[in-house]
Amino acid sequence: MAPVLMYGTAACPYCQAARALFSDLGVSFEEIRVDLEPSRREEMRQRAGGLHTVPQIWIGTQHVGGFTDLLALHQQGALEALLHTPAKGETP
Repeated sequence: MAPVLMYGTAACPYCQAARALFSDLGVSFEEIRVDLEPSRREEMRQRAGGLHTVPQIWIGTQHVGGFTDLLALHQQGALEALLHTPAKGETP
């Protein structure tokens, strides 16, 4: 399974929705809490092409965007395929 990374905060309702969707799908993910580590927000902004809102989500090396982008992928049936794209160095 491709690694999943999410920058988020505790209070953000879109972050909470992304966490719930990942939980419902049984997807484990790494979360960087920019409310606990404010210096990481600039890291997120640079990686996300200047975007500053949370959540910002990556699956493997692909920047998915925020929760609405994640949900759209799920509703289109594309999220499952993206999650199962082998990580670099993994065999399919």
